[in-house]
Amino acid sequence: MNPLLVFLLLLKASATSFSGLTSLPVVRHDFVETRHLITDRELNTAVAAGRTAPGPNGLYLVSVGYFVAGWPGACAGCAACLTPAFLIIPILHYLGRRAERPRVKSAIQAVTFAAAGLVIEATVPLARDALTGWIPVGIAVASFLFLVLTTRTTLWVMAGAALVGLLALR
Repeated sequence: MNPLLVFLLLLKASATSFSGLTSLPVVRHDFVETRHLITDRELNTAVAAGRTAPGPNGLYLVSVGYFVAGWPGACAGCAACLTPAFLIIPILHYLGRRAERPRVKSAIQAVTFAAAGLVIEATVPLARDALTGWIPVGIAVASFLFLVLTTRTTLWVMAGAALVGLLALR
């Protein structure tokens, strides 16, 4: 696949998201549903790789680019992650003065709720693919409860999930 097209598709996903994983619905639509370039399993793998690496959550776009077009795709994914950061400074300068207006606040809140809904909608097919037995479901539920009920970092979730997974292999 053409790395320029990979860059443009990943840039669209990156530029229209508010945080790393809110680009997931756009990526899934473009690469899994519409163009059939990767599978849900490969997208799950890309998200897991992006989440385990240090840095922003949007780094999974680099893995998506790699799955689609190899090293040139990974470079396109990296460029797609970096480009909005360079563009946001002048945009924030322009919009920053208007952010306190009630209409702007309401619009931002509405877009945030819409993004949350899209993330949930894109996560359900990925969860169906990943949660195939009682052990993965148990790990997912325990991880959710742990993160909601404590102030610990996700490092503890990863370590606990790895330990449970290793013990389940016996």
